[in-house]
Amino acid sequence: MTDQNLEIQRIDSSLYNADLAPIPRHKRSWGWFEIFNVWSNDIQSLFGYTLAASLFLNYGLNGWAVMAAIILAGFVVMLLVNLSGAPSVRYGIPFPVMARLSMGVFGANFPAMIRAIVAIFWYGVQTYFASTALALLINSLFGISGGAQFLGLTFVGWLSFVLVWIFQIMLFWRGIEQIRRFLNWAGPFVYVVMIVLAIIIWVQAGDALLPAIDTIFSGTGSYAGGSVAAFIAITGTMIAYFAAVVINYGDFSRFVRSEKEMKLGNFLGLPLNVAFFSLIALIVTAGTVVLFGEQLVNPTDIVERVDYLPLTIIAAITFFAATVGINLVANFVPPAYDLANLIPSKIDFRMGGLITAIVAFFIGGLWVAIISQIGIAGFVNTLGAILAPVYGVMMTDYYLIKKQRIDIQALFSSAPGSAYYYRKGWNHKAVVAFGVAAIFSIAAVWVPALAALSGYAWLLGAFLGALFYYLLMKGDSTQSVR
Repeated sequence: MTDQNLEIQRIDSSLYNADLAPIPRHKRSWGWFEIFNVWSNDIQSLFGYTLAASLFLNYGLNGWAVMAAIILAGFVVMLLVNLSGAPSVRYGIPFPVMARLSMGVFGANFPAMIRAIVAIFWYGVQTYFASTALALLINSLFGISGGAQFLGLTFVGWLSFVLVWIFQIMLFWRGIEQIRRFLNWAGPFVYVVMIVLAIIIWVQAGDALLPAIDTIFSGTGSYAGGSVAAFIAITGTMIAYFAAVVINYGDFSRFVRSEKEMKLGNFLGLPLNVAFFSLIALIVTAGTVVLFGEQLVNPTDIVERVDYLPLTIIAAITFFAATVGINLVANFVPPAYDLANLIPSKIDFRMGGLITAIVAFFIGGLWVAIISQIGIAGFVNTLGAILAPVYGVMMTDYYLIKKQRIDIQALFSSAPGSAYYYRKGWNHKAVVAFGVAAIFSIAAVWVPALAALSGYAWLLGAFLGALFYYLLMKGDSTQSVR
């Protein structure tokens, strides 16, 4: 496909702005390394480390089986994003524009807004977590601790939160190229620090480390349902962790020079990266048992126990960089595009990001005192279950119904009779497939009898969305792009 094919000749101001327009190949600067760092920053956040370490401890499964489950999840996610990223590499369009292909030029606003809500919520929460790393740094350097609290945060806590909030806006405001540079710096830097931490723990633990690792690898078989159920649960948990990025992966793959580089970055950044980082987490966690007599899975707790100021400073900067990195990748860029898609003539990429930051400020500020006390698992899982069928609908439409052909001009046209106008801008067959599939995926979250499927609510919703949409659209030749 040539760059000329991506040029928009007929502009509908209600559907178009420069940020949503296709990116010609000669203007793309991302390669496999940038994609690798998208995933590196994702898993290397504070929550990502804690998740990886806890998988070895909480399921009573042999350590080799845990590694196999983690690697399997990495391959599954890799296949999912290879599918969702390919059309954006080919046509240079972001997720909300891609959604118009199957949902309709106006119907695409619905999944885009749900994705934006989820991302804005997590953006506020992750901003708070990133601020804890900065607070750790300030407290360590100046010996500050305690103090009066407001909404659960001390003065240092609020100062750190505001500084992180402002830093992220400044980085975002400088554009996607600056975000790329930040990710390229943060990804390798975090790896270096984590390897150094593992070496320090290993040296201090000495000969007792390997027996501690062997104990974790032996497993206890205590997970309800047995080893098979534990293996499935671990795989599902890791897939669910990455699911938020899967659907809007086109927001990043549109900047990649070729599909080959995207796939290489996905391979290095998912199954291999996840496995290696999980192994580091295992070594460090086993070392904490030897050194401190308990299993510590929170990196900040480990650094505080080591009590070595240079390491504390470096680790605080590292955790800050990694958490900000994933926040930009998963929770800032997506809603910026999604909000721009809502009213393209009035909201561009920067304005969408600013709206995201303002709303997220209140979510993050209220996290400790209010939101975390309510419980968010059901809320977030429900939103994920609602959104999951959209992935199945979009991929089935592109690969099986449209046969990987897109009329770029029609994606930006609201003229009745245009390829993606359907009925008043909505594809009602897609809406029906989405609605029926969402009922099942939401039930997996909330119905006690289906509790065993709760970890697979996203995959269930995506599969059923694909199945129902294919059955409704099969044989409808009017929907193909000539």
